Amino acid sequence: MSAPVRVLVCDDQVLVRTGLSTIIDAQPDLEVAGECGDGRAAVELVGELRPDIVVMDVRMPVLDGIEATRRLAGPGVEHPVKVLVVTTFNLDEYVYEALRAGASGFLLKDAPPDRLLHGIRTVATGAALLDPDVTRRLVGRYAARIRPTEGTAQDIPLTPREMEVLRLIADGRSNSEIAAALVISHETVKTFVSRILAKLGLRDRVQAVVFAYRRGLVT
Repeated sequence: MSAPVRVLVCDDQVLVRTGLSTIIDAQPDLEVAGECGDGRAAVELVGELRPDIVVMDVRMPVLDGIEATRRLAGPGVEHPVKVLVVTTFNLDEYVYEALRAGASGFLLKDAPPDRLLHGIRTVATGAALLDPDVTRRLVGRYAARIRPTEGTAQDIPLTPREMEVLRLIADGRSNSEIAAALVISHETVKTFVSRILAKLGLRDRVQAVVFAYRRGLVT
């Protein structure tokens, strides 16, 4: 049997932290590596415990979850850890900043336990996870305000078909939904996604979403 995925739970509310840990520890393929109540402690514990993934709250004392995520998974981090941001704050600014900081996923705390567990497993495999409602609401709203003016779509080294796929990724579509929209196979979509990430030097689908927002590909 493969070793369970080790999870560090970081939330400043003891009851929430305990609840998350209880749900996670009840799964045979997951285990809680540790708990903490602020971002600075999370950064320190990651160095000590080497978890596979951090479940991170946003608003916390000492160091907030966005900055903690940036220190654990942001650009230039030598050994980035996967971070799943879980928060009660359903605000676009938090979503975007968490993704820019390097988070591999974002869920709301009112999501059912099975969605939380699915999110942990998804992010642990190296895939990205965005709450569909949050992602689709981001499109064309907050993203439009932070979009930089420099650069055009013509500067992006993708084929027209790859650009179509990238826009659909940024719209929060799953591989199956992209396949249906473009009338291509699921395997072909996976190939396109891999090519897009490789050409743009991106780590995962979350970074692809942020890239699309910053380059003005989403309207």
